[in-house]
Amino acid sequence: MNGSSRTVTTRIDRDAPLVAALRRGDPTAVEDLVATYGDRAWRLATRITGNAQDAEEAVQDALFSVIRKIDSFRGDSAFGSWLYRIVTNAAHEHCRSRRRRGADISLNNLLPVLDEHGRHAAPVADWSMSLDDPARQTELRMVLSSAIGELPADYRAVVLLRDVDGLSNQEIAETLGLTVINARARVHRARLFLRKRLEAHFSTAGVTEAVTPPSEEASPIISFSGKENTT
Repeated sequence: MNGSSRTVTTRIDRDAPLVAALRRGDPTAVEDLVATYGDRAWRLATRITGNAQDAEEAVQDALFSVIRKIDSFRGDSAFGSWLYRIVTNAAHEHCRSRRRRGADISLNNLLPVLDEHGRHAAPVADWSMSLDDPARQTELRMVLSSAIGELPADYRAVVLLRDVDGLSNQEIAETLGLTVINARARVHRARLFLRKRLEAHFSTAGVTEAVTPPSEEASPIISFSGKENTT
């Protein structure tokens, strides 16, 4: 030995054998692709479309595109990230097709009124204490599910990936092809909308105690994943 050594770090894509098999057209490659990414791709498409049928069709379109375009994959990013971006684009295309059949909503018209500091301009109803009641928890989930369904696809996807799947803002950005700043902003706006919907519901139900408005970084409405992730 010459007393010195050089360490070379090489990023290894765990999907390299799968990519090679797809490029060769191996008979089992498509089956392996579906087994490896089918469920995760479907969950992502469902987050975006909010509709199981549209999600299934989007995943089928996306996986077909992956197979057809496999030679265009250069390995600049992980294969999984490349595939998820194709799934995201296919899911959004299905959402656009659905919007052409009906009116879309503007999130700006649904968000709560904020002051110049980005805080709620009006007092916020505190319904948190009532959530100790199991019946109220069930009610909350039903109202929340309905509110999530009202969100535009871009915002529905990020808030579910964040608060249900527990992904970090960095992971959401990589999955959806966004910047981290854009991912964080969409999560924030989606949470504000959901909070407004819940406040309206519980105010109508008679829970009207005012509390200090929340900070600029809206917190999760409810913990689905059992963990808080602020990355």
